[in-house]
Amino acid sequence: MTASCHCLRLVLGDQLNPAHSWFQTVDAQVVYVLMEVRQETDYVLHHAQKILAIFAAMRDFARHLRAAGHRVRYVAVDDPSNRQTIPDNLTALMQHYDAQRIEWQAPDEWRLDEQLRQWATDQAFASASVDSEHFLSTRHEIAEFFAGRKQWLMEHFYRHMRRRFGLLIDAQGKPEGGKWNFDHDNRKPWPGTPAEPVDARPQHDHQALWQSVQHCGVNSFGDAQAARLRWPLNRDEALACLQAFIQDGLPHFGDFEDAMSSTGQRLFHSLLSFALNVKMLHPLEVVQRAQAAYYSGAAPLAAVEGFIRQIMGWREYVRGIYWAHMPAYAQHNALDHHQPLPHWFWSGDTGMRCLQHAIGQSLHTAHAHHIQRLMVIGNFALLAGLDPQALHRWYLGIYIDAFEWVELPNTLGMSQWADGGLIATKPYVSSAAYIHRMSDYCQGCRYDHKQKLGERACPFNALYWDFFDRHQALLSGNHRLGMVYRQLQKMHGPQLDALKAQALQIRARLDTL
Repeated sequence: MTASCHCLRLVLGDQLNPAHSWFQTVDAQVVYVLMEVRQETDYVLHHAQKILAIFAAMRDFARHLRAAGHRVRYVAVDDPSNRQTIPDNLTALMQHYDAQRIEWQAPDEWRLDEQLRQWATDQAFASASVDSEHFLSTRHEIAEFFAGRKQWLMEHFYRHMRRRFGLLIDAQGKPEGGKWNFDHDNRKPWPGTPAEPVDARPQHDHQALWQSVQHCGVNSFGDAQAARLRWPLNRDEALACLQAFIQDGLPHFGDFEDAMSSTGQRLFHSLLSFALNVKMLHPLEVVQRAQAAYYSGAAPLAAVEGFIRQIMGWREYVRGIYWAHMPAYAQHNALDHHQPLPHWFWSGDTGMRCLQHAIGQSLHTAHAHHIQRLMVIGNFALLAGLDPQALHRWYLGIYIDAFEWVELPNTLGMSQWADGGLIATKPYVSSAAYIHRMSDYCQGCRYDHKQKLGERACPFNALYWDFFDRHQALLSGNHRLGMVYRQLQKMHGPQLDALKAQALQIRARLDTL
């Protein structure tokens, strides 16, 4: 019979931080528990690579803990004793080890936080939740920071965080370069040069693990790439990816941050979000490495500031939004959109080349950068009136870095304006002109980005004007949309009627686009 212990400590699949204070001391009376459960594979349909990468990293983390002398109980997905939910497994393990206490690191997702809290209140043994020691702000810090203000703006919180941590601040306490934000400098299309850096990520053969996952009947979608998965297993590999990005990607990241290309899937993006979100990397070490590159002359200020803003600004900000407004936030649908997702969201089989590439890349790699997610896929979804909750589940499932705390505010708020403007001061939509300017997607497309009407007209064009016409009562008073509505007013009559008729036809046949 397994020796008893005093305390079980639960480690979730996105809590793979070997530097956590838990692990600084070896205690034979503590057993660390990691578990692969159908509860987590099945709550939405996940990309195969997401399931594989998390399970593989969890297994490697368990090996790391054992090598350091810790006691570990690992419950594999095909373990006969696996009850396939976190509470049921914990109940059984507490009894198995005759433990008197259970501890866990605070989950980042509301559903897990609530599940563990509710479960613990019904148990006779002691329980405690500790901090994950990962984020730069607390769960509720942003709500406290903006208390009493009518509107929350990320830029205000970002500047506060820059000052707190002394990031890109000069000797006089001013922002380096005299500006807080260099976003205007980071909007160039990529002409094909400089060349996209070599993919420095590791390659792993997870075919045996994939067979176990499939044998258990776990459903998934996307290309598993089990024989050559490119996502890091552990902190050492994540640090190597960070170093490669600082050296080869960051110098050009700013210029081409918003660029899209059919020949460059990664361009100069870091692809560190998976390692960050499962806590292999700490956000402060990542932004400090970027800052050091600026001060050493290895990367320009606009690139470094833009990268730091994504992590120290946006990442922390959306987490604060999430915890301030859950669980009601998940149900927001301010524009009353209910159109089902077209079938090609699961296949990429559409004649619209921009969506074909962005969705196809997502299915193939489990990743797409923020402009592909926002201004191609999200843009189309918003203009077409797709159901924001259905879209949320799709984003949550398909992307390797998608955990609800970061994905939900980005999808419902930033992308779909379903929260009524809580995050985004205006809907982020565009016609085909923006996509043509920032990418090569329009070349060889079935549709003509210049045409607004007719069979070959790009669907983005009619949908764009129809969107603003349909939502005029709600959006026309928005000061950031004044020019749009002045243009719309000039179109009233036959021109607008033709665009609305074209949009209605498009929305009636989304599956065939």
